[in-house]
Amino acid sequence: MTKKKLVVFSGAGMSAESGISTYRDSGGLWEKHSIEEVATPEAFARDPEKVLSFYNMRVRQLLEVEPNSAHFALAEMERQSDYQVKVITQNVDDLHERAGSAHVLHLHGELMKCRSSGNENIIMDMPETGLKIGDLCPEGHQLRPHVVWFGEMVPAMQEAAEMVSEAEILVVIGTSLNVYPAAGLVHMAPEEAPVYLIDPGEFDYLDPKIIHIKKPASAGLKELMDLL
Repeated sequence: MTKKKLVVFSGAGMSAESGISTYRDSGGLWEKHSIEEVATPEAFARDPEKVLSFYNMRVRQLLEVEPNSAHFALAEMERQSDYQVKVITQNVDDLHERAGSAHVLHLHGELMKCRSSGNENIIMDMPETGLKIGDLCPEGHQLRPHVVWFGEMVPAMQEAAEMVSEAEILVVIGTSLNVYPAAGLVHMAPEEAPVYLIDPGEFDYLDPKIIHIKKPASAGLKELMDLL
């Protein structure tokens, strides 16, 4: 029997239950830093030490948390169910992989990897202690976090669009659908594919075809599995 193609599009709310700060959390890492200071190519050119220090904090935070039950539920669905599960994530953490998901596409890069600032094709594992000025790639360029900063292209966008366009079911988890171009992926699903949105938030406007499960990731996934 051919498995149905189920594509999951996850955002910050997917990892929130693991204790990872979202952009909008009060008291989170992002509240103490403006995006312009730490998450743009211009910021890195202006003050690379500050940018590296910020991402080193994020690496330390990631190493202290674990995947939550929503991550494990998706991995289990991939192994056991009648669905061919693939994950597209806006998150730079590695919690999907640590829970056991085998097919994960990171739109915005990966926090546990770094890359050459002079050759984007040189990608390496992030040291557990993070990066410092003077950490160089084999070609002699400073290493930087392997994340997509604001103002940079999203290289994985085309592959993500192709995955969504082939989906027979699309599940969106924990994203406000406000960050473009990623938010536009939802509109690329085939007309006949049901779209489920798992998020406890209020939405001013939702496409009528979107089925909103107004719960956090873990509880929402449990309800979705019952529906499917």
